[in-house]
Amino acid sequence: MATKESLSTNARLDGTDLPPWRHPVSGLAIFVGLLLQIASFTGAPIGSGLIGYFFWFAAALLWFDLDPRTRLQAGVLSSAGLTLLVVSRIRYQADIDWPGILGGNTYVVAMLVGVSFIGLIGSRRGGEQGQASVGTKGIISTWLSVHLLGSILNLSSVFMIGDHIKARGSLNLPQVLTLNRGLSSAAFWSPFFASMGVAMSAAPDMNYISILMTGIPLALVSGLITRSEMQRRFDISQVHGFSLSPTSLLLPVSMAALVMLFHYGLTPSLSIVSIITFLLPAAALLLNLPKGLGWTGRRIISHTRTRLPSMRGEVSLFLSAGLFTLGLSTFIDAATGSQWVLFEHFGAREAMLSYAAIVASAMIGLHPIIGVSTLASLLDIGSVNHTLLGLVALSAWGVGAAIGPLSGINLSLQGRYGTNGYRIMRNNIVYALLMSCCICVAIVFTATLT
Repeated sequence: MATKESLSTNARLDGTDLPPWRHPVSGLAIFVGLLLQIASFTGAPIGSGLIGYFFWFAAALLWFDLDPRTRLQAGVLSSAGLTLLVVSRIRYQADIDWPGILGGNTYVVAMLVGVSFIGLIGSRRGGEQGQASVGTKGIISTWLSVHLLGSILNLSSVFMIGDHIKARGSLNLPQVLTLNRGLSSAAFWSPFFASMGVAMSAAPDMNYISILMTGIPLALVSGLITRSEMQRRFDISQVHGFSLSPTSLLLPVSMAALVMLFHYGLTPSLSIVSIITFLLPAAALLLNLPKGLGWTGRRIISHTRTRLPSMRGEVSLFLSAGLFTLGLSTFIDAATGSQWVLFEHFGAREAMLSYAAIVASAMIGLHPIIGVSTLASLLDIGSVNHTLLGLVALSAWGVGAAIGPLSGINLSLQGRYGTNGYRIMRNNIVYALLMSCCICVAIVFTATLT
């Protein structure tokens, strides 16, 4: 007779663990939320509130699986946002759409979910085709590799390249810093980064071409600073690096080209965030279909059951930030009669102050989305320069993610390779200062020309 253990739903016959029931259920809820978001692009009467219900349901199921630091930040943000809404209603009789309060940042979450489907395109073995390099060449090639792949694959590129380098020995500080800066600097310009989704949420009318004109040069400056600093501070003559093979560039280049084609040609009415949300899952589906419906279905089910629940940190934090932003902006409007804003005029000086405040908050452990969301809620969005505000959001995210000891990339490097987030922060201070000088120049340039 079978024992209870043999009938456990948490164990396979081969001894490998199955995820708790909450994981596949939450993954399905996230997947449904993505489908509803995509359906809304067709003009279907689907509000962000309904989409938010599915995402929040998933976040609630996965709440106790969160990293404690992420759970603390998300909990504080959610509680603060809800409290501010209640106070706004009771104290100031503000009109609040209670059924829709969970709809904040849902399209950013949907974009992140859509980007995750890039993992179903190919086998992701492009990193194995890279060649080893040493010294200054190794630093340059590693930065460039993680930057280009990371602009599409995000953190996956760090693990892929970091594991390849680690196979030749333990990762040392120059390699860790190069991985850190290579990925975080993609936030300056990549449309596939969460930073771009948040920036477009805060500044929906920003000019993406203008952002590219400043973001790509800033990213290149990041690479040059990294090369110079690693060469000056460390003996890198025997430091191994990683070089992409030409075929590995096919994926990021082709995806970026497709996004631009849809944005400027096929679907000009849709934002870049919206295009990415449906384009990457559609590309993954089409490229898997030649192997058969069964194969494709199994891969999508597996992705839904395992990969989507693993995004619980991003989903929870972004949803909580959306609720906090709604609560803060509602409270300020109700308390001041919609007459108070942080800055009467949002020019270069105000942009620099805002950038510095967000980076400073990242250094004390707050996720950049908290600073960006708070800033957006304190401004009169209808009267600010959206391109300038978008540049501030992207720049603060790029530098804040590099230097913040509790940023996603630094926590990931710490968990996978045993690094220390505060050590990374100390070694990135000079880098952050140099990048900030360049960003201030870009801010003045953008404020003058846009």
